[in-house]
Amino acid sequence: MTSQKQNVGSLTIDEMYVGMSASYTQTITDADIKSFAGISGDNNPIHMSEEYASESRFGKRIAHGLISASFFSALFGTRIPGPGCVYVSQSLNFKRPVYIDDTVTATVIVTNIDKSKNRVFFDTVCKVKGKTVIDGKAEIYIPVAKA
Repeated sequence: MTSQKQNVGSLTIDEMYVGMSASYTQTITDADIKSFAGISGDNNPIHMSEEYASESRFGKRIAHGLISASFFSALFGTRIPGPGCVYVSQSLNFKRPVYIDDTVTATVIVTNIDKSKNRVFFDTVCKVKGKTVIDGKAEIYIPVAKA
């Protein structure tokens, strides 16, 4: 692997390279789920009601999938490439549920760089206990620095 600086935030497109990655880890709490429901308006009982969720195929409450997926946005906006970048697209495949008290590790990995369009492409994955819970792909626009 190259010795270039990695995961420093505020990266220019010229400082980025294929294989560069960053990760973020957070444990999902009941408060996170309730806050997300309040912000998003998604009060689905699979997330909010222990009684309802106990009868589901999951057996207990699960976190909103977009809570974990939002960690990708945190990585892009603060780590790689960092402040000023803009999401262009994100695909998401939800593989497994995330439960209260699960620790999610989100990772983004640069797969391609298009300098002519100031676009960087990523593989995105969230894991819990080494198992993939979400995967997908993202495209990020990096604004040109003003002279």
